[in-house]
Amino acid sequence: MIIGTAGHIDHGKTSLVRALTGVDTDRLKEEKARGISIDLGFAYLPAPDGTVLGFVDVPGHEKFIHNMLAGATGIDFVLLVVAADDGIMPQTLEHLSIVHLLGIERGIVALTKSDRANASRRAEVTADIARTLAGTELSGSDIVPISSVTGEGVEKLRSRLFETARMLGARAAQGRFRLAVDRSFVLAGAGTVVTGTVLSGSVAVGDRVAVSPSGLTARVRSIHAQNQPAKQGRAGDRCALNLVGEGVSKDAILRGDMVVDPDLHASADRIDASLRLLAAEPKPVTQWMPVRLHHAAAEVGARVVLLGDAPIPPGGEARVQLVLEKSIAATAGDRFVLRDTTAQRTIGGGRFLDLRAPARKRRTPERLAQLEAHALADPEQALVALLDRTPYFVELAVFARDRALAAGEIEQVVDRIAAVRVPAARGLIALSAAHWLRLKRGLLATLADFHAENPDLPGMGMERLRLKLELRLPAPAFRSVLQGLARAGEVALEGAWVRLAGHEVRLTAADESAWEKIHPLLAGGERFRPPRVRDIAGLLGIPENEMRRLLKLLSRMGKVDEVAHDHFFLRATVGEMVEIAGDVAANSAASQFTAALFRDRLDNGRKVAIQILEFFDRHGVTLRRGDLRRMNKHRLDLFRLHVDETSSPAPIPSGREASPVGRPDFKSGRGREPVFGGFDSHSLPPSPRSAR
Repeated sequence: MIIGTAGHIDHGKTSLVRALTGVDTDRLKEEKARGISIDLGFAYLPAPDGTVLGFVDVPGHEKFIHNMLAGATGIDFVLLVVAADDGIMPQTLEHLSIVHLLGIERGIVALTKSDRANASRRAEVTADIARTLAGTELSGSDIVPISSVTGEGVEKLRSRLFETARMLGARAAQGRFRLAVDRSFVLAGAGTVVTGTVLSGSVAVGDRVAVSPSGLTARVRSIHAQNQPAKQGRAGDRCALNLVGEGVSKDAILRGDMVVDPDLHASADRIDASLRLLAAEPKPVTQWMPVRLHHAAAEVGARVVLLGDAPIPPGGEARVQLVLEKSIAATAGDRFVLRDTTAQRTIGGGRFLDLRAPARKRRTPERLAQLEAHALADPEQALVALLDRTPYFVELAVFARDRALAAGEIEQVVDRIAAVRVPAARGLIALSAAHWLRLKRGLLATLADFHAENPDLPGMGMERLRLKLELRLPAPAFRSVLQGLARAGEVALEGAWVRLAGHEVRLTAADESAWEKIHPLLAGGERFRPPRVRDIAGLLGIPENEMRRLLKLLSRMGKVDEVAHDHFFLRATVGEMVEIAGDVAANSAASQFTAALFRDRLDNGRKVAIQILEFFDRHGVTLRRGDLRRMNKHRLDLFRLHVDETSSPAPIPSGREASPVGRPDFKSGRGREPVFGGFDSHSLPPSPRSAR
């Protein structure tokens, strides 16, 4: 258990810790000279059951509140110190407010210097303390009279602390490792040592860690936990870590940094949060108000952006966005405290909600609904709520990282809510089963509508389809979804085109009539040097753009091939030219031939012959070295027709030989199979329109 002191200057906090532990926490020369605590002090007390209690002694002077805040984060139990002769003082109230803002719910009050007060004075101050604590988390806490001079109450207080530590037990070491650095120094013979409270997870000797927000990496050489050598440090321990690595030094790691699991390193400088203003604050919080933000041991300048329509009044609570002067390492749910820029008073505090706050559209109804979900402390409830709000998916790695969840923890959460997992660029994204079904049905219905309106097109562009859907996934995740549906036989993929599995490309009546006129012009004796698009358009009286569109469609159907720009050959003719090239090669030395030999066999011009051979080169039919070419036996059937060429082509499914030559065919084995949390795409109900 970590115990933190709180209270006004010169009320005996350090003397009390010394009476309890035998350790003088004033370690600085100036502290001893002035007789006041300036920086944090640390002490330890072994308990009868073998555990060790850690003490963080904080300064009480108003000028050193920033040091008090650096030590207050991560404590389990507060020891509120009030001198019997002085009673409640300004820093008592400010420290109590900070304890409240940090969410510390357990504590005890030490009525120090009791030897200086008679019974009536003790009773008066005790009643005043009880009234002050009423309505706070410490309401009803025991008040123990203490005298560090006479020893009164010291043993009683020590026993109460032992009993509380036994009842609380060790803090669960869940989540990934985080340690808030409050000291960094060099130890002779060891090197750089950092100390702080472990906020979550655990760390062991030999582990790799990151220093955030700087990103410095290090290895843990040795550990002291609760002032004892240890192999491991865990949540709730005061730890000293001896770190080694390139760039690791006392000056490279500062108070306010976090030593974290490397997967957690992702600093934030724009954070959405809930902010509660202290009732005693004289002024409301207004738009873009400058403040000092205290989080863990870090202190940084910030601006407050109101997400509501009105200033936050004293005692009020609202959602805000904190825009920081520099990045900090934090976790969603962490507590923070705001002070004014003069460091004279504490304004308020609250909890971080979303570490990845947007700079724009931060007040839209959709964004505010997301914040309602982020405000849920339980990860499972938060994930369920986020999946039911736009954009209806969550990047699991980001969600787990920002809540410091271990890999096993996020997997269990996703399994319990039966979410659908889909591979994306950075790990997996999750969707609820209901929204996955909505996505699938919308996708299939959109394709069905597209095919109904465009029967002559082989499919819809992948990106166009993604942008058409109401539930819009990131492009990598959308490709994974399409691959899963293709393996399930519900869609077919051809390069960048997507179609329903049963869709067939058909020519319109007008296009079929035009094709019957075009075909003779590309066949016959001039088939090796057919007219170009412009010439065919002129001969048939069809606009050039329309002619080009139709020939490109016929190319996608596998009826013609665009050998050169605007120069289309019948597929049968291309197949015939492949056979001629093969015969030329077979009758040439070393099975290699020149462009001139091929030109002569076709009785064609050199320019057209070169264009044909370069077309073959592009598709791997021929392999060129210098002026010589040889045939690639593995590609000889690329342009071979499997149906008879006719002037009126029958419908061809746009996934077989009708696929565009030279475009890579989609292979169902490529990519990753979407993981559909407990079920797959085969078991989901099909879209009622997918049978079109």
